[in-house]
Amino acid sequence: MDKTFEKRKKVIYDLICDDLYVPMKFKELAMLLQVPKEQRDDLRKVLESLETDGKIYLSKRGKYCKGEAKRLTGIYRANLRGYGFVVIPDEDSDIFIGEEDTNGAFDGDEVEVTITREPQGRSREGKIVRIVSRGLTKVVGLYQMKENKNYGFVIPDNQRFFQDIFIPVERSKGAINGHKVVVELTSYGEPGKKPEGKVIEIIGHINDPGTDIMSIVKGYDLPVEFSEKILNQAERVAKDVSEADRAGRKDIRDWQMVTIDGEDAKDLDDAVSVTRAGENYILGVHIADVTNYVQENSAIDREALERGTSVYLVDRVIPMLPHKLSNGICSLNAGEDRLALSCIMTVNPKGIVIDHEIAETVIHVDERMTYTSVKKILEDRDPEEIERYQTLVPMFELMRELSGVLRARRQRRGSIDFDFPETKMVLDEKGRPVEIKPYDRNVATKIIEDFMLLANETVAEDYYWQELPFVYRTHEVPDEEKIRALATFINNFGYSMHVGVNEIRPKEIQKLLARVEDTPEEALISRLALRSMKQAKYTPENTGHFGLAANYYTHFTSPIRRYPDLQIHRIIKDNLRGRMNEKKAEHYQAILPEVTKHSSEMERRAEEAERETVKLKKVEYMQQHIGEVFRGVISSITKWGMYVELPNTIEGLVHVVNMTDDHYDYYADRYEMVGAHTYKIYKLGQQISVRVIDTDRLLRTIDFEIADEGDEEDGEDEW
Repeated sequence: MDKTFEKRKKVIYDLICDDLYVPMKFKELAMLLQVPKEQRDDLRKVLESLETDGKIYLSKRGKYCKGEAKRLTGIYRANLRGYGFVVIPDEDSDIFIGEEDTNGAFDGDEVEVTITREPQGRSREGKIVRIVSRGLTKVVGLYQMKENKNYGFVIPDNQRFFQDIFIPVERSKGAINGHKVVVELTSYGEPGKKPEGKVIEIIGHINDPGTDIMSIVKGYDLPVEFSEKILNQAERVAKDVSEADRAGRKDIRDWQMVTIDGEDAKDLDDAVSVTRAGENYILGVHIADVTNYVQENSAIDREALERGTSVYLVDRVIPMLPHKLSNGICSLNAGEDRLALSCIMTVNPKGIVIDHEIAETVIHVDERMTYTSVKKILEDRDPEEIERYQTLVPMFELMRELSGVLRARRQRRGSIDFDFPETKMVLDEKGRPVEIKPYDRNVATKIIEDFMLLANETVAEDYYWQELPFVYRTHEVPDEEKIRALATFINNFGYSMHVGVNEIRPKEIQKLLARVEDTPEEALISRLALRSMKQAKYTPENTGHFGLAANYYTHFTSPIRRYPDLQIHRIIKDNLRGRMNEKKAEHYQAILPEVTKHSSEMERRAEEAERETVKLKKVEYMQQHIGEVFRGVISSITKWGMYVELPNTIEGLVHVVNMTDDHYDYYADRYEMVGAHTYKIYKLGQQISVRVIDTDRLLRTIDFEIADEGDEEDGEDEW
């Protein structure tokens, strides 16, 4: 270190520590030291060095003080625009980190941070002072060899990794221009020097079919293959249901029951049955007994826990369990005896469960139904479909009736239903998108949704009152600040919402969504309401589910594809078989905090990977439509432009640089863009025409420009 620099540090440190002086702001300190303006950057570097050493700290009021500021440890989450946030465990509010205060941290790093400001009503601001551990060790990206040079670079797919990675030729593994590769980082760089790495895997050329999706799979470190040991274990346990398997179980193979799923579903983990008993309904929700084949702490169980969930990408499924189980003996295939865990509920005409039984059962599904087929029967009254399934039609009619009763009861208590369309994507044999449209949510999908929700609530309430260790699906109350901001905003449209003191009720949000239904501002207000919500997660403690307005909720219905459901089944079976002694309860209490935390993290990872593959295929699809004009809705407004969503769920950006008819100012409080000279206003939720001007597969972005209202072309008619 420069001796002059160290000397300056000592002088300034002594000055700040001298009792003759009160804590000083930067400007005061510069004047006291008679530092000219052109040398004040040097002074800042000295102060930053003293801060990093922990000898001084910057107070909330921007004054330099003696001593060490309180350091907090958390995970740094980078934003695409350079700044980021540090997430502190068990704290509600994150700490904002400006681009100049990241101290070389990358997304996912564990860091120490000091608070620099606590502005009222806004996020705390801080500065990263130490990187505790690196969260990112491998990066997926595009390899580019420098011509006539003995090195190359990898451009990361992860847009939160802001720098290219230097690759010496001897560490390139023979990669050529255009290869997508996996790089192991050997150096994280420093000011003026790029990070370095070595290629450890070549995924394929960027133009090869499947390379794009596999790059996302590798980027999220999703495990694809099962080891030979696990496959052999699955082969051994996947035996047909025997007499010994049926022993001690409730035999309901003579009950009329069906599975109802999408056409392409292969892992069928829930079957349903409905009969009437007087004025009441007997609803059976029968779930595959996966725990019969996946024993705790077996190789399959450890792998399932590590994966946490199946991942549903646009062109493939990465299962939590080997296909021999997920599509075989654990799948409730029609015409086969299967082991199940059943929740059999007696529901009165008001939709209240007045009695229930949770039992180990053996079942025999009559038909493998699809959502489309059931819709044809119940909504379209298709004569051929009704004739084909005539023995089941009365049960389907009863299902629709009960579903309506349950949905009405949920609505009365305030359950929130955000009815945003999911994306249905059709690919050709080479993985190219040929059709993109909103996923059809019909009478059949609602029936299954209503029945699964009721089973989950019933099981959760039962085990809550038994006071046994359990896994709950919880959804916290939103931040009051966000809800009050929403309430203020909707006043602009003539709506109001009651927000009590320290009390936010889901019914208020539900009532708001009902009032805006079929209005021009419906999309706008629904999106803002959704953004005010927190994310649901798995926890060992029951704190209720805000969005469903449910006091008790769990995930019981999908053990083939979600580990928390599998964990719950294991607890239920130990309890039903009288094995839930003190020692067993202590075992579950010890493991559940980590199981729920890891499962929540794996769920987030899967959701992000799924979203990225959808975004990629949307970009690929829109490459075929450059120059065409479509009608869309402004779904988001930021200072850098407006996002517009088309009816087929594709979203693109109208960047401010492409709004050439005026200079537009962004008004965050009103979610508006306003022309400085023309006073033209663009609002969230407004319908506009846009032209596709560019796409970027690497960044997975679509660029629009505003089109004249009379410019619509044939492109929008197909949607």
